[in-house]
Amino acid sequence: MITLSGISKIYRTEDIETTALNDISLSVGAGEFVAVMGPSGCGKSTLLHLLGMLDTPDAGQYRFHNSDIANLGEARLSDIRKRNVGFIFQNFNLIDQLTVFENVELTLTYQKVPKRQRRERVDNLLDKLGLANRKNHWPRQLSGGQQQRAAIARAVISRPKLILADEPTGNLDTAHGKAIMTLLQQLNEDGATIIMVTHSAYTSQYAGRVINLLDGKIVNSDPAAGQVPMIGKIPVIAARV
Repeated sequence: MITLSGISKIYRTEDIETTALNDISLSVGAGEFVAVMGPSGCGKSTLLHLLGMLDTPDAGQYRFHNSDIANLGEARLSDIRKRNVGFIFQNFNLIDQLTVFENVELTLTYQKVPKRQRRERVDNLLDKLGLANRKNHWPRQLSGGQQQRAAIARAVISRPKLILADEPTGNLDTAHGKAIMTLLQQLNEDGATIIMVTHSAYTSQYAGRVINLLDGKIVNSDPAAGQVPMIGKIPVIAARV
C-alpha cells in the first residue's frame, strides 16, 4: 500500500535548520498494523503528516497504491485523503459547535453521500461503538473515552483504507486506553491498515510491527515484542466510559 524511498523533510527558519526526517525508506502492506515509536522530536509526527498527505517531503518518493504522490497538487492530494485516509488525533479535534452525530456525519457530507445514507451509516456506527445515546450531545458533554470513540467513528465512517492514529490513548486512563486499542485492533482485523504513533511500549504490542525512529532515521523495524491477543469484539468494549 505504502512505499517511502529516501524521504527527507527539513524545517528552516532564518537562524535554524532542523532535519525532521533523514533519508527514510519504508514499506507498509495493506492490512498491516504498524506502531511508530521514538523520543519526542524524533520525527514521528512529521512522518505521520507526510503519510497522511498533510505535508510534503523535501526529497524522496512516496508511492500510495502504486501512484507517486510526492509531487501532486493540493486539490489532488485532498481528493486522495478524503477517499482513502482516516485520522485519529490525540486531542480528538471534534468540532465543539457540532453534536457527536454531526461531527461523524461531516466526512460523508464532504463526500456528497446522500442524506438518507449518511444518517443510516452514522446511526449504525454510533450504535456499534456504544454512542447511540450520546449522538445528540456536544463534545464537551462526553467523557474522554467517549470523545475518543467519537473521533474514531469520524475517522472510520468513510471506510478508509488507511487509518493514521497520533497517540490515540495519550489523554486517556488505562481502562479507557485499553478499550480504544481493542477497537483499533478489531478495525485492523476487519481489514483496515493502521499506522499509529505512540510513546507506550504496552500500546505498541497491539501492532504487528514496531518501527523505532531516532533523530529522523529508522533505527529498527521489528515484529511487536508481545502481541496483545484480541480480547473481544466492539460490543464487549462498548460500556460507557
